[in-house]
Amino acid sequence: MPMGKIEFCAAAMIVAATNFADARPDTRTMTCAQTQALIESRHAVVLSTGSNTYDRYVRQFGNECDAPYVPMVGYVPASDGQCMVYRCEQPAPMVPD
Repeated sequence: MPMGKIEFCAAAMIVAATNFADARPDTRTMTCAQTQALIESRHAVVLSTGSNTYDRYVRQFGNECDAPYVPMVGYVPASDGQCMVYRCEQPAPMVPD
């Protein structure tokens, strides 16, 4: 029995979703230096940081964040320990004295 269009599309979507998840680099399998070099080379990249967690990380200097967001320090797990990286966050508002 030939596969119908709906079944074919569903199968293609599953394969694509699986391949997309596999394509996202995982910080837990890289050293900190490798993670930081990847971010620097791509300027911004979405990285997995756990089995169900991911985020977009950016280099410290550049225009990868849209205003009012700025690069802020964060830490991700790496194969050799915790790794300092940057992600776009809105800075805390200034409180007058």
